[in-house]
Amino acid sequence: MSKPARSRRVTLRDVAEAAGVSLKTASNVINHSGRMSDATRAKVEQVIKDLGYRVNVAARNLSRDHTGFITLAVPTLTPPYLAELANRTIDAARLQDYSVYVTTYAEGSAKGARDLLRHFNSTVSDGMILSMSEVEDIHPEDLEVDFPLVVVGARTTWGRADHVTPDDIAAAATAAGYLYDHGSRQLAIVGARGTYDETSLLEAIEGNAQLRTRGIIEETHRRGLELDPRLVGATDQDWTIGAGARVTQRLIDAGVPFDGVVALNDQLAIGAMTALRTSGYDVPGQVQVIGFDNIEEAPYLQIPLTTMASRLEWTAPTAVERILGRIRGDFSTPELLMTKSHVIARASTR
Repeated sequence: MSKPARSRRVTLRDVAEAAGVSLKTASNVINHSGRMSDATRAKVEQVIKDLGYRVNVAARNLSRDHTGFITLAVPTLTPPYLAELANRTIDAARLQDYSVYVTTYAEGSAKGARDLLRHFNSTVSDGMILSMSEVEDIHPEDLEVDFPLVVVGARTTWGRADHVTPDDIAAAATAAGYLYDHGSRQLAIVGARGTYDETSLLEAIEGNAQLRTRGIIEETHRRGLELDPRLVGATDQDWTIGAGARVTQRLIDAGVPFDGVVALNDQLAIGAMTALRTSGYDVPGQVQVIGFDNIEEAPYLQIPLTTMASRLEWTAPTAVERILGRIRGDFSTPELLMTKSHVIARASTR
C-alpha cells in the first residue's frame, strides 16, 4: 500500500498570492511592520487564518539576525530557589516571544561558569542570564564578554555586567529585626560559611551567606546587642535540610542559650526546626525560627515557616527585560538593579 501524500506546508508566497499582495506586504503583516491600509492588513490576516499559515520562526529570526533564544545558566536545578528561577525566567521570556535554553555548569571546575562564558555560542542564543555560584573563581575580566550578559544573585559583577538581585543585607537585617521585635534576644545563625570573623563579614560585598550574615550583625549592633560567635553555625556550601538539622543540634549540644534562629535559607530552617523539636524545644514559644526564599513547602509544614520573600517574581522578569534590552541595544552601561524583600509571617515566629 502506498503511503498517503504529505500535505505541502503553506508558504508566505502562498499567502501573498491568495491575498493579492506582494511578498513584502505579506511579510510586513507577519512581522507587524510596514505601512498599509487597515483593509489590506485585515485581508492578509484573514488569508493567513484561512490557509492555516504558520510562521517559520527559525527563518524569521535568521532574517532578523537573532535566534529568539536566551540562555539561563545555573549551577544546579536541585535547590528549590534555582528551579523556581528557571521556571519564572521561562515564563517571563515566553511573554516576550522568546524561548530559554536552561543549562547547568560544574561549580568551581574547569567546566564551570568561566568556561561557559568563554565558549558562549551566539549562533544558538542571543544572550545569557547567569546565576553565578558562590564557589566560582570569577574575575572582572571574565565578565567582559562580547554578547549580552545579565548576572543574577549575590555575586558581585564589579560593574562589568548588569546585576539583578534582591538586597541580601537589608533582607537579613529585616529577618533579624523581626525576631528581635517579637521577643528574641539571643540569635543563632544556621548556614554560615567558614570561620566566623565579624570584622571581615561587615565588609562583605558578595555571597548569600556572607551578605545575610552581615545584615544580621548590623541589625544586632543597631539594637545595642552582640552575636555570640558560638551560636554561628557553619554549614559551608551545604544548605540542605540535613545540614540545618545537624548544625542546629550541635548548637543545642553546646549548651549556649539562644531564643531565635535565622536560617539562611528555608531548607536549613526546616532542618533547624526538626532538631529543635526533637530536643524538646517549643517552636516558637522558646525559640523562633525564620528562613529565606519562601519555598513551596514553607506554608505546609507542621509548623508553617516564617520566611523572607525570595522576590523571584521580580528578579526573573527584571533579568529577562534587561537581557532583551541588551539584545535590542537599549542599554550601554552596566547597572545594579536591586529590590527589597519582606517578611512572610507564619507560625514559626510569635
